[in-house]
Amino acid sequence: MNERMVNRDSGYAGVLSTNKVLRNTYFLLSLTLLFSAVVAGIAMVMHLPRVHWIVTLVGFYGLMFLTERNRDSSLGLVFVFALTGFMGYTLGPILNMYMGAGMGDTVVTALGGTALTFFGCSIYALTTKRDLSFLNGMLMAGFIAILVVMVANIFLKMPMLSLAISGMFVLFSSAAILLTTQSIVRGGETNYISATVTLYVSIYNLFLSLLQILGVVNSNDN
Repeated sequence: MNERMVNRDSGYAGVLSTNKVLRNTYFLLSLTLLFSAVVAGIAMVMHLPRVHWIVTLVGFYGLMFLTERNRDSSLGLVFVFALTGFMGYTLGPILNMYMGAGMGDTVVTALGGTALTFFGCSIYALTTKRDLSFLNGMLMAGFIAILVVMVANIFLKMPMLSLAISGMFVLFSSAAILLTTQSIVRGGETNYISATVTLYVSIYNLFLSLLQILGVVNSNDN
């Protein structure tokens, strides 16, 4: 009887812990997305210049490293907002380019597609009984494939290859959302800062990829 009660209490505590991580992750994710949107809006209004891709990579990976290194302290929150604010800044000039080309509808459609994809993947991961851990191997293989194709396209500069990369990012980001969300629910991911960063980066890449795909489609239609 006592052992059964201990197991029940332990299970209950585990559920509470999981719910707390999930709640904190979604709350922090909402704040970072809002902050990122504000920074992007400021960058658009001020017509700030586009960030060189080398600066973007150094800033992104540097801030991500600092965030992960401090994920168990309050300093991790500072770096989360530094990272998402920086990524928001990089969005501003890109969005201005689309808006200047009269493709405001494309931006709105990409934003809507990103939101639907995120909520759809999240709901599925929260409700399915299927184990999605098999996506780990696919994500690793996908990351390597994307990296190889991106490096190749630096030299080839093929528009269709760029479009293919965007499609791969859509699949990669969707899989990352599925895996991360289920990992939180099942207790595999216990740090809400790490979970927030993974989800934010997935949403960011998903939005940019959809924006590029829709931009190419709409330009061809015109």
